[in-house]
Amino acid sequence: MNAILTDIMAVIGVVLNGLPQGLLALSLGFASIPTAMAFFVGAVGNAVTQNVAPISFQAETITYAGTSGKNRSERCTMIFIGGVIMAIVGLTGTLTRIVDFIGVDIASGMMAGVGLILAKTAVDMIRSDRLSGFVSLVSALITYYIFRSSSNVLVYTILVSVVASCVASAIFQKGERKTIKVEDDNFKRQPFTFNTNVIIGALGMACLNIGSNISFGSITSAMAPNAHYNVDQLTFISSLADMCSSFFGGAPVESIISATAAAPHAVIAGIAMMVVIGVILLTGLLPKIGRYVPSSSIAGFLFVLGVFKTVCLDAPTALATAPAVGGLTMAVTAISNPFFGMLAGIAARLLGL
Repeated sequence: MNAILTDIMAVIGVVLNGLPQGLLALSLGFASIPTAMAFFVGAVGNAVTQNVAPISFQAETITYAGTSGKNRSERCTMIFIGGVIMAIVGLTGTLTRIVDFIGVDIASGMMAGVGLILAKTAVDMIRSDRLSGFVSLVSALITYYIFRSSSNVLVYTILVSVVASCVASAIFQKGERKTIKVEDDNFKRQPFTFNTNVIIGALGMACLNIGSNISFGSITSAMAPNAHYNVDQLTFISSLADMCSSFFGGAPVESIISATAAAPHAVIAGIAMMVVIGVILLTGLLPKIGRYVPSSSIAGFLFVLGVFKTVCLDAPTALATAPAVGGLTMAVTAISNPFFGMLAGIAARLLGL
């Protein structure tokens, strides 16, 4: 019984961690209901393969896709093409070989650059809604400082900052607050757009997922050393999920650092988490929650995730062996996208910098 209760608590914690990031996806123009397909694909995929690493809303890819595309059509086209690329990588088992080729410094530099993108997005949110955004940032920083030694620090940070921002908005802004509005939230084929921006964005999505699948998947699997984990299976499952979701206008769903791996029944807990979020999305509950949650309530979490859990962790690795290579990768990624960041890093290495 204690084991089952622990499983349930792990599932609830990861679900609560995922929903505010789902609201971030809605605020960036993605549809809610079609995204349920991605979670169901993930649940079926992990049930078949018994892979311990689940997929869920990931702030990095949501922010990158949401800010790189000019509209939903461009964003979803990026995600779909990126999914096709990564599905091929997963099926052929070449992910680890790609990482070996580009090197840890370039892979870490791409992740650190994305961390800077997250921080900039958080600042932009605060500027657009100062009260909610500022309260979210301050409460996130305080919570992170208090619980910085806890393995659940991100769960506490996102919960406290979102709740504090919502309370402040309800008291002081009332009808003035900006709420999340979702258009065409149904299973309707998304018209795709093909242009240079979309192609570059898709390549950036693929590069970002290479780094996140390796890092997040490895961290999650380390919590359950006796459970089955295969990064190529994770890559294929998440890519197929992205393709199904984006085809109808849904958000990207990727590998995450999931506390379900620390549960007694790690694989089952991960599958249950994906099913629960999938049901919440399919029943249309997430946009209803969004009516009471200002879009800037996620700003504090994005800042903490970007600065303390991405830049501070990945930048030292990127700069450790070849500072010019890792630093250039990080900088170019931050001002453009991970694909150009990777090319810049490879060019710097070839030039002997």
